[in-house]
Amino acid sequence: MSAAATAPHRTPEIRHLRLPWLVVAAVVPLIMLGVLGLMVADRLGGGTPTAIGRPAPEFTVADLEGNPLRLADLRGRPVIVNFWASWCAPCVEEFPLLNRAAAEHADDGLVVIGVVYQDRSEAARDFMRRNGATWAAAMDPGGQVAADYGILGAPETYFIGRDGTIEARQIGQISARSLDEKLAAIIEE
Repeated sequence: MSAAATAPHRTPEIRHLRLPWLVVAAVVPLIMLGVLGLMVADRLGGGTPTAIGRPAPEFTVADLEGNPLRLADLRGRPVIVNFWASWCAPCVEEFPLLNRAAAEHADDGLVVIGVVYQDRSEAARDFMRRNGATWAAAMDPGGQVAADYGILGAPETYFIGRDGTIEARQIGQISARSLDEKLAAIIEE
């Protein structure tokens, strides 16, 4: 047997690494965390087109019946844009709250638009019918509307004022209290 085969295997110890490599090993992960943090902050509304106080991105889609639906046509009315899916449990749970809001604030001109997120039109249509939806739902072929709004996942809801400005955003399931607070921002302006 050769001497190389019988010699014990030694792993390099950290104290044998040179100081510049130790600095690099410590600093690079910190830089990566900082960049990731900036990306998340930007995605959640810091500098995105969907930040609070900025104009809502315009879109034109077809509702589940094939009728055109343009956000620009709703200027002058308060609008809720809810990104949802029939397979999304939190979406199912918040659905009655949105239904109630649409009914209670119809005289205020409130419009609720459900943008179907990563779902099939048949499933969305069946869900809307079974749950007695009173508002339009629209497919988002190719996910362009979701991309324009920076959607991270369903449900996400935008509250758009009469002037077309985003007044509030809800990431995740909305509670009755949060819905009432956000509605007040767009109904009473």
